[in-house]
Amino acid sequence: MTKILKPEKISIASLPNVSEKTVQEIIAEDPSIIGLGDLILKDKERIQPRAGRLDLLMQDSETNRRYEIELQLGKTDESHIIRTIEYWDIERKRYPQYDHCAVIIAENITSRFLNVISLFNGTIPLIAIQMNAYKFNDSIGLIFTKVLDEMPLGLIDEDEEIQEVTDRDYWLKRATKPTVQMADKMLEIVNSFEQGYELKYNKFYIGIAKNGQPDNFVIFKPKKSYMRLELRHPQSDEFNSLIEQGDLDDMGYDARWNRYRIRLTKDEVNKKKEIITNLIELSHKNNNS
Repeated sequence: MTKILKPEKISIASLPNVSEKTVQEIIAEDPSIIGLGDLILKDKERIQPRAGRLDLLMQDSETNRRYEIELQLGKTDESHIIRTIEYWDIERKRYPQYDHCAVIIAENITSRFLNVISLFNGTIPLIAIQMNAYKFNDSIGLIFTKVLDEMPLGLIDEDEEIQEVTDRDYWLKRATKPTVQMADKMLEIVNSFEQGYELKYNKFYIGIAKNGQPDNFVIFKPKKSYMRLELRHPQSDEFNSLIEQGDLDDMGYDARWNRYRIRLTKDEVNKKKEIITNLIELSHKNNNS
């Protein structure tokens, strides 16, 4: 019979042989334990100009998102959040080509402290993770729980009213006739399983609408030689497998907008129509279920 243990919760700060440096090394060795996806360690103890050292700098393995991570054993304090935000600000200014997010990892995050952090959220991309330690006989297990997530950006649909509406001629000049016609082909696919959709031309993308209401589970961004297909869907093995199976040009997952980004050529629209249809239909079901 399987034996179920009741672990003893302990304070990491009170352990004589465990320091912040120890925890830092554990996270650096396996970044997945903090629950932010497939991360790659970029740097430890990263020197900041006139501002100390950043504990950990991580980057998402598939996107240009970077995480500025600060650790603290024991109880959180005001200097911790100030330091975290300061390092995040320095890094985003030094490397504006990346999408940056500040991360606070602490052993004891009080409700009062959480309220203070939440005031910054929405203005500053900020994640708070509580770290708990449990004793299993002679071993110690660490559990990381996200207690404050980054405030998600509004969906493209929600911002539709203030988007600058354009027309087809605008996109024919900005892109090319063949790549704009690829959006027509995508619309045909959408209407093959759900009738009534039409293209809606905006300044930065071509969306789709039904009965005059935007429903941008999929959007199109025609370029000069290709079209970027963006599908709103949480990251999943099924979606990833379809992209690999179709040998599609994956441009990386955009975590902030929850979108898969795929580069398509004119030839691929016909040759890989079945896979593309499956992806669009999955995205539609996820957003309209």
